[in-house]
Amino acid sequence: MKLFIREHIPLIILHIVQMFLVLLIYWLDGYQNMLTALYSVFIGLVLLTGYLIYRYISHKSLYSKLTAPLETLDDSIQGGGSTPLSSAFDELLQAQYGHYRQLLTIREKTRNDHLAFMNQWVHQMKTPLSVIRLMMEEADDERSASILEETARMEKGLETVLYAARLETFERDFQVESVSLRGIVENVIHENKRLFIGNKVYPELLVESGLTIESDAKWLSFMIGQVVTNAIKYSADSNQKIIFTSYVRGKEAILEIRDHGIGIPLADRKRVFQPFYTGDNGRQYRESTGMGLYFAQEISNRLGHRIELDSEVGVGTSVKIIFASYLTKT
Repeated sequence: MKLFIREHIPLIILHIVQMFLVLLIYWLDGYQNMLTALYSVFIGLVLLTGYLIYRYISHKSLYSKLTAPLETLDDSIQGGGSTPLSSAFDELLQAQYGHYRQLLTIREKTRNDHLAFMNQWVHQMKTPLSVIRLMMEEADDERSASILEETARMEKGLETVLYAARLETFERDFQVESVSLRGIVENVIHENKRLFIGNKVYPELLVESGLTIESDAKWLSFMIGQVVTNAIKYSADSNQKIIFTSYVRGKEAILEIRDHGIGIPLADRKRVFQPFYTGDNGRQYRESTGMGLYFAQEISNRLGHRIELDSEVGVGTSVKIIFASYLTKT
């Protein structure tokens, strides 16, 4: 209704001014019968009111579509009336909707092709890396150990690329089930054992064996792995421990990963979850990509978990992953 009134205010003002100009002309010409003049004004106002009522009723659905928020995109192409203006507006929306769907289909195909290419490329790269690993494991010298370390880093990078590509289609690639939190953490520690040893950092596992949470084991392992990789990287050569602790707080289960590394400056803490943000520590460690904690938070949000970070420069960093759904403890 407000839109209708705002649109027709110029017409109302023009109609009123026009009537009084006509009366003024007649009065200047010597016509002095004011009652007849006022009656003509009244008739003009009645006709204007009738036209506005007809206009509003015939275009009501159009004005409602223009002012009310749409619940779905399909609502935009629903009929807005049978008047010429409403029909033309509906045709315009349908044409725009068709263009949008066509563009969306093209973008979806491009994204799927890109995802398929990334998956195929990663698997193709894994094969020669596996061969290199087997060849170097047969040798027992310092050079082979160095090559194995670099191979492990390449495999880790390929895994990150694969998960980053799959993150776009996360809804089609996860399965929630009851998983042992300690079992997940043990697997992550085992997968990163060379990284622990190479950086002279050691894990301490204090996660309760009977703690079960509802999550996707694959994505949860990757998420914890990103946090662990950061903890090892920023604790390198410290001969300190990375402590994995679990506890229950109310209806929530919490996994805390605490390191004794360099810590995160206060100015950087609010931005560490942003993609590609490395901060002051990233300038010291050139290998930092700024994506580890971003992936961790994105996956955490999509799985329905929460992630909290606390850090102090020179003391270390604590990352808490909070599980709020279907907690059981046996």
